[in-house]
Amino acid sequence: MPLNIVLIEPEIPNNTGNIGRLALGSGSNLHIVKPLGFEITDARLKRAGLDYWQHLSVTYYDNAEAFFNKNQGKNMAFLSSKGAKNHWDIPFEDDMFLIFGKESVGLAPEIIEANTERLFKIPLYSEHVRSLNLANAVSIVIYEGLKGMNP
Repeated sequence: MPLNIVLIEPEIPNNTGNIGRLALGSGSNLHIVKPLGFEITDARLKRAGLDYWQHLSVTYYDNAEAFFNKNQGKNMAFLSSKGAKNHWDIPFEDDMFLIFGKESVGLAPEIIEANTERLFKIPLYSEHVRSLNLANAVSIVIYEGLKGMNP
């Protein structure tokens, strides 16, 4: 039943800490792709993740290439405001990888271009909002997936 949350080059420790807590609470695995915009020992990460971090299933990768090489052939969905399909159209299944980009710019253009058929967005209903907070976006997608996998 576990889903895999993938953060490519996260920049804000509080988001990563909150996503770590979400991963543990939802039974998901967390994958963190470097470089990071903070140190993994950052107090803000620890505060957001509280005392849960040691219980978390987390895997670190040196870069995006290392992540994609290790997980070649896995079922993946990519989340971006540039997606044409909505997140509720993701065909969720066990062990699926949900890929999220960094807070400032999202996924790299080459990742988006290589995965247009697997690119999804969370719809926004105001032209004044460019995107949602990363931790909020991950929460929305994870629980949508769990809902679909656990009727």
